[in-house]
Amino acid sequence: MTLMKTLTIAGSDTSGGAGIQADLKTFQEHGVYGMTALTTVVTMDPNNHWHHNVHPLSIDTLEAQLETVLSVGIDAMKTGMLGTVEIIELAAKKIDAFGLNKVVIDPVMVCKGEDEVLHPETTDAMREHLLQRATVVTPNLFEAGQLAQTGPIKTIEEMKEAARKIHDLGAKNVVIKGGKQLQHDKALDLFYDGNEFTLLEEEKVETSYNHGAGCTFAAAITANLANGQEVKEAVQNAKTFVTAAIKHGFKLNEYVGPVMHGAYNRFEK
Repeated sequence: MTLMKTLTIAGSDTSGGAGIQADLKTFQEHGVYGMTALTTVVTMDPNNHWHHNVHPLSIDTLEAQLETVLSVGIDAMKTGMLGTVEIIELAAKKIDAFGLNKVVIDPVMVCKGEDEVLHPETTDAMREHLLQRATVVTPNLFEAGQLAQTGPIKTIEEMKEAARKIHDLGAKNVVIKGGKQLQHDKALDLFYDGNEFTLLEEEKVETSYNHGAGCTFAAAITANLANGQEVKEAVQNAKTFVTAAIKHGFKLNEYVGPVMHGAYNRFEK
């Protein structure tokens, strides 16, 4: 049996719900072989209201990881928390050097539970170096507004405007995650391939146990692409997968509740 191989370049969520941990769990659920290149380790302080602390790894350590994985060969990849301009430039260089053409960019700008942009200068670096290499880019409303430089996004029309601008920056396909934050009666995401818009709708899940949903969604797209699905199909199926994960999210402690990465295969497939 031959498994398709996937790479995630992202941070480690020590609590296990997002980041590298979410990506590997999601890859496993999709029957692909996941490999990692770790950029940072994120810890949470139980004595300070679960405040996130970011511990970066050296750029040399990241490059050694990438050389390891890319020497094996991969069928698709994603990025998550990159953190610095230098890391973004390295990711772009490796994408080009190894001719990677199934690339999902999840433009992580803040840690869940935090509201401060990790490194504002990285937004410009993403715009310059990563979007043009993205098969799919998956920003949430805040991230889309930052990438498109439109400011806050509150409506479907504003999502469409941002999607056009992000596509114009080079991304082949754009998915803006509105989710339950958008003022709409459904949990709505917007897919744009440069020609037409598609609204992806699911029933809203009234829960605060959604930690890791964004990482899980992007990882599911990555796995679907590796498994040979066309982009739109990969995104639609990832939406179904992550909706199940959110629906079955659970309380981890008083501060956070992650999605259940195996929910779709366990309960709904």
